[in-house]
Amino acid sequence: MSTPSPARGAVFLDRDGTIIADPGYLKEPSQVALLPGAAQGLVALAGAGWPLVVVTNQSGIARGYYDEAAFRTVTRHLDTLLAAHGVRLLATYHCPHHPDVGGPCDCRKPGVKLFRDAAAAHHIALGESWFVGDRWRDVQPAQALGGRGLLIGSDPLSDDAREAARHTIRMVTGLGEAAGVIGLRR
Repeated sequence: MSTPSPARGAVFLDRDGTIIADPGYLKEPSQVALLPGAAQGLVALAGAGWPLVVVTNQSGIARGYYDEAAFRTVTRHLDTLLAAHGVRLLATYHCPHHPDVGGPCDCRKPGVKLFRDAAAAHHIALGESWFVGDRWRDVQPAQALGGRGLLIGSDPLSDDAREAARHTIRMVTGLGEAAGVIGLRR
């Protein structure tokens, strides 16, 4: 009987506005565009041995703007774009809900359900993980789960940046800079 390997940290990433441009309610693969430096940052993180997990809110499903099939098609297209750079995501988790449509749920960020699900499924140590996104709700789970957060953005006066600063969460310009902060040695 083999012993399970020790849990390891991962990098949890928001999708829209962090890895790819956010056109609003993304439903077509043709709308997927990697942000500048995103592929290079992910290549560096993956090359350093960090498992990469996407956790994304997709309220457009609850609102009827697109369906699960469209979300999966966009996800496959993103996977293909990243594979062209040698990057493979460990997993993608999404919340299809919105509190105005059907009430609150446990999986919508800043909720931590999807992070805990990923940790259980992939043997991830949440306290050794990084939480990276362009909104405060993307990085807020780091505090609840004992990890570290990085806010991606360029406007230090935004509500998200002010909230992150209030909680001493560092702000970076993109995934390239995030990779440098996270570190390339595990």
